[in-house]
Amino acid sequence: MMTADRPQFRRSALLFALVAAGIVFVLWNIPQLEFVLYPFRLFVTFVHEAGHSVMAVLTGGRVIGFEVFSNGTGIATTAGGNRLLILPAGYLGAALFGAALFYLTNTVPYPRKISLALGTLLILVSLYLRATNIALVVGVVSGLALVFLGLRGGAAVNILVLNVLALMTGLNAVLDLLFLARNSDAGLNGIANDAAAFSALTLGIPAVVWALVWAALAVLMLAAAAWFSIGRHVRDEVNGLLEADRRS
Repeated sequence: MMTADRPQFRRSALLFALVAAGIVFVLWNIPQLEFVLYPFRLFVTFVHEAGHSVMAVLTGGRVIGFEVFSNGTGIATTAGGNRLLILPAGYLGAALFGAALFYLTNTVPYPRKISLALGTLLILVSLYLRATNIALVVGVVSGLALVFLGLRGGAAVNILVLNVLALMTGLNAVLDLLFLARNSDAGLNGIANDAAAFSALTLGIPAVVWALVWAALAVLMLAAAAWFSIGRHVRDEVNGLLEADRRS
């Protein structure tokens, strides 16, 4: 799938994005398919905790390790770094991951290379940032699966899988933030959640406020990715058709 086929690629990308959205909608609305959603839940938590860990490293701190639990929650243990950036990097990192992956999948006409790069990145992150137990399994297995998909899968399968992964991760980040806004005082094993911990660093601005602000930012990221990858091209094609119709 080469750049010379870009118009056709954009049409195909739109179709696969719509199919992926339909798959995500079905999975979320059929309770009997909960077992299919479970690996995605673990993956979203992996990305969330990796977001904290990456930001800790980027701001001069270090990662002691991060874990994903079987109930879909997780925890990252870091030392040093800027906590004002580390704390929101979980939810916003997951939203950014979903938005960036959606944009790349539907803009860059090399989906197999994207799968290979993403799979390799997940494996490296798992090892370098000291993922443990379930987190290590999720990161390495997901990475190997994407590498295999990039090597052996067709372009169409890669686009579809990457779109599903992007939508699952990005939309789950938004839903998790809305849940956090309704349960902003809750914690995990006596540890304050990200919004509550952030509230303590920001002169007591309520955790629910930060959860809603982060949710708004997550929505903006996903909307921007959808617009710049697909939306504006659909608009241009529609405008072109309307202009051609006026001239005929």
